Amino acid sequence: MEGKSITALVSRIGTTRLHALFAQAPQRAAPWVHALAADGVLQAQVCYGRMLLEGHGVDRDATAALTWFRRAAACGDADAVNMMGRCLDNGWGTPEDAARATEHFQRAALAGHAWAQYNLGHMYFDGRGVARDRAKAFACYTQAAAQGHERAMNLLGRCCEEGWGTPRDLQASSDWYRRSAEGGYFRGQYNWGTLLLKARRFNEAARWLERAAAGGGARSGGAASNGAAAVRRAVLALITRAGVPGELQELALRLQET
Repeated sequence: MEGKSITALVSRIGTTRLHALFAQAPQRAAPWVHALAADGVLQAQVCYGRMLLEGHGVDRDATAALTWFRRAAACGDADAVNMMGRCLDNGWGTPEDAARATEHFQRAALAGHAWAQYNLGHMYFDGRGVARDRAKAFACYTQAAAQGHERAMNLLGRCCEEGWGTPRDLQASSDWYRRSAEGGYFRGQYNWGTLLLKARRFNEAARWLERAAAGGGARSGGAASNGAAAVRRAVLALITRAGVPGELQELALRLQET
């Protein structure tokens, strides 16, 4: 075994066994991810950084997470560069620095990283670390959406609905909400279901609003679950206020029972 790197050893494991190895309990997978990260595998460095950031299988340590992201980012990994931006934007393991966060999002976005394009859009939209420019925000969301980013699609829908960074276009807004919904994003499903409800397409609205209400249910903790709970309450309020028939009334009863 002497002289053999962990990466060389893992490369000899079959694909099925390798997937099974990393699908096990996080606490058991963490040492393997750490070993690969220490051996220089960039994806493992980012993965281990995320585990540290979230306390997933290891003790939560944002400072150590940032160290792993920085190490992978130094080798040009766009995912790591984006995560560096996230840490700087949120003050995870480092003081908040919106300007430096924006610089990292720009680097990763230029490399074609969809999440970085989405995050950069937020910086332009809110004017954090960069001058507010909603036209540039719209362009960033469009780039991310072109790569199938369903959250960016939902924001494009809102931008087109409100005329933020682009001329107001309700048809385009509807199309983006639909695409976001079909992509599985619960906020997009809520917005698309709301449009269907306004169009009195009640049965279709019920199906999409039920998906929205269940959205994020498989996730646990944090803003994702809070957002899903807020959408569930919004769906119930929307249905109750609308006084609608059929499947929507049944959905309202189910939501009241959960």
